[in-house]
Amino acid sequence: MTRIAVIYYSATGNVHALARAVAGGAVEEGAEVRLRRVAEQQPEMLISFKQHWGRHRSELKDQTDASIGDLEWADGIAFGTPTRFGNVAAQLEVFLDLAGELWERGALVDKVATSFTSSQTEHGDEVFGGGGNPCGASYTSNHRLDGQPDGTTLAVARAQGARLARITHVIAAARADGRLTRSRAPKTEPSYGYE
Repeated sequence: MTRIAVIYYSATGNVHALARAVAGGAVEEGAEVRLRRVAEQQPEMLISFKQHWGRHRSELKDQTDASIGDLEWADGIAFGTPTRFGNVAAQLEVFLDLAGELWERGALVDKVATSFTSSQTEHGDEVFGGGGNPCGASYTSNHRLDGQPDGTTLAVARAQGARLARITHVIAAARADGRLTRSRAPKTEPSYGYE
C-alpha cells in the first residue's frame, strides 16, 4: 500500500482544511495516510490572545504532531503552509531543518513531494496568467479571519492528494522492484577533453 504523509502547519485553520482535503484525495486512491500538524513554537499566551489562532489550536489539541519518522515512513509527502512574507511558516521550516539527518543518509531519495498553501493575498498570478501559482492548491483568504476554503478550492486540494498518491504508487513500486537503485560509481575528476 502506498504511504502518504500530509505534513502541515496551520494557525487559523485554512491550511488544515486543505490538508484534510489532500489527505482525503490520497485515501480515495487507496493510500495509507498520516495527517500530521507540525508542532507550534509560539508562546501559549500569544496564541490565546489571538482569537482565531487560539480557537483553531484548541480544535487540534488531540491531534498527533508530525515527526521526522513520518517523513521516513512515507513514500510520498504533501507539505502545507500559510505564507509568511512569501515564505514558509517558521514552524514548518524548523521541522524541515530537522529532517537534514534523513537527507544526509539518503532516506528521502525517490520520495514524491508536493505542496499547498493559503495566503491573505493572491500571488503568482502574473507568472501563470491568472490561472494558478507554483505552490499547488492554494486558498486566498482576503484578510477574512473567519473564512474557510470553498468547495472548489477543497476539490483542487483533493485532486492534488489523489495525484500525489497515484504518482507515489508508481515510484514506490519501482523502488521496491529495484528499478530505482543507482549504481555508485567511484568519483573521478571530470574530463574536459584537454590537458
